[in-house]
Amino acid sequence: MVNCHLLLGPQGCVLVDAGLPGSQAKVHRVLRRHGLDYADIKLIVITHAHIDHAGSARKLRELSGAPIVAHAGDLDYYEQRKPMTFCTTDWFSRQFLRTGVIRRPYAPFTPDVLLQDGESLDLRPYGLAGRVQHTPGHTAGSISVQMAGGEAMVGDLLASGVMLGGLLRTGRAKRPPFEDDPHQVADELQRLVDAGMQRFYIGHGGPLPAKEVLRHAQVLRTLARRHPGGCCD
Repeated sequence: MVNCHLLLGPQGCVLVDAGLPGSQAKVHRVLRRHGLDYADIKLIVITHAHIDHAGSARKLRELSGAPIVAHAGDLDYYEQRKPMTFCTTDWFSRQFLRTGVIRRPYAPFTPDVLLQDGESLDLRPYGLAGRVQHTPGHTAGSISVQMAGGEAMVGDLLASGVMLGGLLRTGRAKRPPFEDDPHQVADELQRLVDAGMQRFYIGHGGPLPAKEVLRHAQVLRTLARRHPGGCCD
């Protein structure tokens, strides 16, 4: 129920998100399916610091030698210097937070390429026509991959499907279990569509067409604005 994405190019591939701790074997199976190995990973993009996206990042860097790119807004969490806060979005996320699973520590790491606000990373040196861009709102350091062909890998800017996205209604957008600022997310989703993104690949469920993403952005704009520092545990 957690999606990582492998972007294939003529010079190797780019891995978007690393999954839970211990996910390296699953990544390797997909690599082998395409006639590749760990060494063919040229870059690891971590969209945000939650354990289901960053948990295997350090291990996959060790196995592949590929640099990790992430954003400075989540650096304290990547380095495990302080615990994350979680802004729940519904009854399921409140119950899920109580299990403690999302709060588990993972192997800390320091990203090799650390984006700052307003910065982007061109993927052409890694064999792909696209870029990595800061898209805050899910967390302060959320980033997305925007491909020249109109595909976007946006992590948990939005979700779909029942519970964590692995079951029914995977084609209808909804809020992920945790979300720092829904209005900021709406702005980023709108910006991505305005930039030409047509198909959105997400961490849980999907993929989703731009029309559905815009519908979801409109829903987010109807929500009450969250007081800074409020509603998070």
